[in-house]
Amino acid sequence: MESDLRQRLAWHARFTDETREFFRARGYLEVDTPVLAPFLIPEPSIEVFQTSYVPGRGPERPLWLVPSPELWMKRLIGRGSGDIFQISRSFRNGDFGSPQHAPEFRLLEWYAMDRDETWQVTETEALVARLLAAGLCHGDHQALEPPFQRISIADAFDRWAGIDLASVQDAAALRAACRQAGLEMADDTTWEQAYHIAFLSLVEPRLPRDKPFVLTDYPAQVPTTARRKMGTPWAARWELYVTGVEVANCYAEETDRGSLRRLLEEEARRKEGARVVPVSDLGLAEEFCAGAPPCAGVALGLDRLQMLFRGEKTLQGVILFPFSAILAPQSQTG
Repeated sequence: MESDLRQRLAWHARFTDETREFFRARGYLEVDTPVLAPFLIPEPSIEVFQTSYVPGRGPERPLWLVPSPELWMKRLIGRGSGDIFQISRSFRNGDFGSPQHAPEFRLLEWYAMDRDETWQVTETEALVARLLAAGLCHGDHQALEPPFQRISIADAFDRWAGIDLASVQDAAALRAACRQAGLEMADDTTWEQAYHIAFLSLVEPRLPRDKPFVLTDYPAQVPTTARRKMGTPWAARWELYVTGVEVANCYAEETDRGSLRRLLEEEARRKEGARVVPVSDLGLAEEFCAGAPPCAGVALGLDRLQMLFRGEKTLQGVILFPFSAILAPQSQTG
């Protein structure tokens, strides 16, 4: 009889193999990009790990562990890679105070050319359906089963927060709406900050847990590399929640060089107050937009998806060497 560890390792390997075979069968090419970078896409909400390269001659060079493989994969797309996917090690610093977060984690990221974010919902459903059909689910099968429910952020705010998000597109109006909904709100709270407070306090806790749930059409006022939907205050972006846990994030990518560069420059300025300020990847706009067709990408937390498939409540149930255990002091013998 196989040991419990052996069974766990076999399940983990099969889950990863099935994921890879799903993308290979659909014509994606697997890529393998660096986890070290001399620059990063600026994201004010993410703290990063810093290290340095010590050459034989000359000064040390600062480097950072990537929080996602996006900056490298987009360069490949700009050079004509076509549809690509990757299962990468990614790193985000800080204590998130959540059992569904880890400083080091596996991220499944894929990009499809000449596709949009709506198409990527269906692609994600197909991936989950294949993993379920492979008999890999030890948890709540129904909570994972496609088709996914879909609702726009605007409808979610209306339903669960009582806020008409489309009509409160300036900071003062949104602050007032949040206060009316019972939230404390300082007078200098920005629109983006007020949005996040309302979402985390009033919307996210009320998302249904019986079926996978996709929130679509995120506010364009929350800066991302997602393309703006022309004539609307929304961006071509969605997030997938399963039993209340955020699992995946999708953008129909901005491919206009000027728009992407302005976003990166603004985000670099916003990053200046962070504890660690990496060199910003301002060259991405030129390299990606030089050859990228319209495309949509999905970043999916593979450890989180495995956690849900195994019916676990925390990542410690699927990560072989949890970060907390690595940091725990070695027991003394003698």
